[in-house]
Order: sequence, then structure tokens, then C-alpha cells
Amino acid sequence: MNCNACGAKLPPDAAFCQRCGAKVGAAPQAGPKSPLGNPRDVSDDEEVQLWEGGYSGKSMVGSWVIAVLATIGAGVGSAFIPDFKLLPQTWMAIAGVVLLMWVGLGLQLAYRKMSVHYELTTQRFIHKKGLLSRVTNRIEVIDIDDVALKQGMVERMLNVGSIELISSDQSDPRLQLDGVADVQHVFDVIDDARRKERRRRGLHIEAI
Repeated sequence: MNCNACGAKLPPDAAFCQRCGAKVGAAPQAGPKSPLGNPRDVSDDEEVQLWEGGYSGKSMVGSWVIAVLATIGAGVGSAFIPDFKLLPQTWMAIAGVVLLMWVGLGLQLAYRKMSVHYELTTQRFIHKKGLLSRVTNRIEVIDIDDVALKQGMVERMLNVGSIELISSDQSDPRLQLDGVADVQHVFDVIDDARRKERRRRGLHIEAI
């Protein structure tokens, strides 16, 4: 009978090896386990989308109200024109101006909705702008130093507003997001994401 640890010959009734002291019949000890473990168990942090959005038409409610009042005022004012000979031409001119005003507002809304896109993940904030020529800016969430929320009185009623991101990113240190719907919720999501990322990276956040 031989020792499983060192291979020395042992008497038949031996309980322990006289050379190395190992217990007879015990399996040889495995070598030290690698501190890295299985490479498949080590993976990068997964990037998860937290929010995405664009420009909300509710942000232009002030312009729509002014356009409605201007249209009503133009109709009422033209009814009191004393020179009836010029009345058809005057009506056509007023109608043309009002039509151009509404078309201009519609084109402005369409351009803003199609040219702006926001996306927030657990690691990055992505801002895309432009229609024919699109520019994409990426800001690391950990680089966002502060978040500011801006709302007017009417915007508070409609839960829409602007968010300003103040960061150490040199390409866009003060990025303003206009026309954000459900703005209070989005503000909280961005602020919570930057704080979690900084805590995860072990950075200190100064109390504001």
C-alpha cells in the first residue's frame, strides 16, 4: 500500500503516512484556487436604458394660445372696417397672415419633434439633434455634476419644462433639454442615475 500524497510504501494497517503525515486513503489536496475564478463569471456591467424621449408639443402651449387670440382678434377687428369696397381684399390679406402664422407654428413643432431625441442609460446620456444633418453628443453619467429643472407657471400645470445638465464634458458643459414631458419624473431619474453611478465608482458627491 502506498501513500496517496507522497507515494511512500506503508504497512497494511497504517492510518497515517510516516513520511508526510497524510491520512491514509485521503484524496490529495487540490492546489490553491485562482483569485480570478472562472473567467466566464467576470463580466462587464450591463448598460440598461432608463429613459428616452423628445420634444413635447405641450411646451409650445404659449405660442398656441397667442395664435388663437390673434386669430380671434383679426376676425373681430376686420368686421369693423368702414370701407366695404376694400372688405374682400382685407379679409383675404388677414386670412393669409393668419394662415401663415399657423403654418409657421406647425412647421416649427414638426421640426423640433423630428430633430431632437434624448436617451438616458445607466452609464451615458445621449443627445441627438438636427434634421438633415444630425449631431450626436454623449455625456458619461458619472461626469454630470448637477441637474437643474426650469418651469414656467403654465408649464407646471402641464408637467412639461426644461432640464439643464451641468457636466465636466468639454463638448457640452451646459446642455439644455427643452420640451421635456413628465419633466419632474425625468429630472429625478437623471439625478438618481448620476448619484448611483458615482456611488458605484466610489466618488464623493458634495451635499447641495
